[in-house]
Amino acid sequence: MASNTGGDSVQHDLECSGVSKRFGSVQAVDDVSLEIPRGSFFSILGPSGCGKTTLMRMIAGFEEPDAGDIRIKGASVLGTLPNRRNVKMVFQHLALFPMMNVFENIAYGLRCAGVAKADIAPKVRAVLERVALPDVAEREIHQLSGGQKQRIAIARCMVLDPDVLLLDEPLGALDLKLREAMKIELKLLQHQFDTTFVYITHDQSEALVMSDNVAVMNDGRFEQVGAPQTLYHEPASAFVAGFVGDTNRWSGTVTKAGRGQVRAETASGLAMVCDARGGATPSAGDAVEIFVRPEFINVETGAGKSGRASATTNRLAGTVDSLLFNGANSRVLVRTEAGGLIEADVVLTGGTGDLRPGDDVRLTWSAKQTMCFAG
Repeated sequence: MASNTGGDSVQHDLECSGVSKRFGSVQAVDDVSLEIPRGSFFSILGPSGCGKTTLMRMIAGFEEPDAGDIRIKGASVLGTLPNRRNVKMVFQHLALFPMMNVFENIAYGLRCAGVAKADIAPKVRAVLERVALPDVAEREIHQLSGGQKQRIAIARCMVLDPDVLLLDEPLGALDLKLREAMKIELKLLQHQFDTTFVYITHDQSEALVMSDNVAVMNDGRFEQVGAPQTLYHEPASAFVAGFVGDTNRWSGTVTKAGRGQVRAETASGLAMVCDARGGATPSAGDAVEIFVRPEFINVETGAGKSGRASATTNRLAGTVDSLLFNGANSRVLVRTEAGGLIEADVVLTGGTGDLRPGDDVRLTWSAKQTMCFAG
């Protein structure tokens, strides 16, 4: 459960308790609970079909849960119509009105809420200032860039002063460069308004970069809820380890176990020492899933046979198969003596010392960074 160390004195903008939803034979959401402190950025991360959109639709009021409770500012909203909940939603395709200019788009909700005509213009101007677009009020929607449209969609919601803003994959339709820029924009906007943002996405980078806390969802349930750093470095399950961040992954069998550490061997013959995660240490003969992140693997040039894994370090020899150049985030694919490929992060400067396909290399990485989960 997502919580804050402040205890009972903490005010939560949004709480879900044991929320479940079934569509026919499909359990879309299964006993989900969460608490989101006031003014935080909370993301729900998971693959398509995991139930995250259904959960958000229940929070917004477009679906009613079969079981459980949903509370906004401590008050249950079960049975409350969407337009009666102080929750607003930004959709992937934004749903801005093309026949209205920017001012009219933002003012629309105020007029529907019965705000006095004299108060509408100052409110619209104020919210445009806060999204750093003070001069676009008279522009038509088609005259805006993709990033500007995103900010106007948020401004249209925030002018109504919601307790919670729900964002349903709002960056999905943008190109890669604009998506990267908008991650920073959204985080800054959330701080600017100091309103709770609940963001759903299947893109781990979006969730990790922007969020105070992230819930990783799988098959209708939360696998783990925590800070991005915790999910990345201390995953609670094989699913979280494989879904959050890039990783090398193998299936193997334990050959020796003890004191939170196991020796395991993969079907292709790779042997390594692993740090047991996710609860009890597996026993000899147990099936396990093994994970090593590319940035934890050290690549050294030079021929040599695979060394024996020690209690602290795993060692393998291999040959560079190919290079994946991406500036500071470049990566090398190394084919081992056992025939498998291992990914490792490297620095490619364009100089003569860079690795090249066919080079013999030695790989070393810490046993502590070799995460092992019972299969």
